[in-house]
Amino acid sequence: MKRLKVNKSIECMNCLACVMECAETYFKVSNPDFAALSIIPTKQDPTKTRPSTCVQCGKCAEACPNNAIIQNKQGVYMVNKKLCNGCGDCIDACPFHVIRKPEGFEVAFKCIACGKCAAVCPMDILEISVS
Repeated sequence: MKRLKVNKSIECMNCLACVMECAETYFKVSNPDFAALSIIPTKQDPTKTRPSTCVQCGKCAEACPNNAIIQNKQGVYMVNKKLCNGCGDCIDACPFHVIRKPEGFEVAFKCIACGKCAAVCPMDILEISVS
């Protein structure tokens, strides 16, 4: 399975390079609302942060009434924009809060494990894992 993995032994410096790269790559905007990952406080120490990413658990696909989220051969769950009705059930089902549908956007989107964010992380916290 292909997924974006977070190395929890490295401390995130909260620079947002990964978030902005995702938004710029797919939507050509510098707006964190358009990124399929986010930077959140750690549970152990709220003054420290870490990336929150899609772990390809499939809960979004289970919740989708239109079967618009399917798993590809690499194990990545993808949103079929033609089938998505924008209801938001997948957003509510995501335990990591990384499926997005910003105001004015008609369909949901999520991480497709492309690795663009990992390539720009100065701390090398993010990596694409294939198992």
